[in-house]
Amino acid sequence: MSKPEVRKLTEPQVIPVEEGKTIEEFVGLASNGLQSMSVAHMIAPPGWHESWQQPAFHEVTIVVSGQMAIEHEDGVMVVGPGEVALAEPGARVRYSNPFDRESEYWAVCSPAFTVDAAGRD
Repeated sequence: MSKPEVRKLTEPQVIPVEEGKTIEEFVGLASNGLQSMSVAHMIAPPGWHESWQQPAFHEVTIVVSGQMAIEHEDGVMVVGPGEVALAEPGARVRYSNPFDRESEYWAVCSPAFTVDAAGRD
């Protein structure tokens, strides 16, 4: 049996997206092939939004600066700096930054994010 590794991850996989959003995946299928989870650093410009989705994974959103709006079946949740949101598998959600400044946040998905598992409209 091989010895478990501990390593510093300094070179994320940059994921191309539309509308000016930046995604840097440090852990996950795109960056290092890990299927059990993904961790990505994101910058969403003012006015950014994505399609509605119904993911097949847990998604934790950790806001560093700015704000994120998370629309869901019961309304809209605004998540600010130092706050965390959890979307459970099967929840219908839409992430956006309708505010006038960019938002920096981290997303942790378990299992790892895939486009198919995101269940986007």
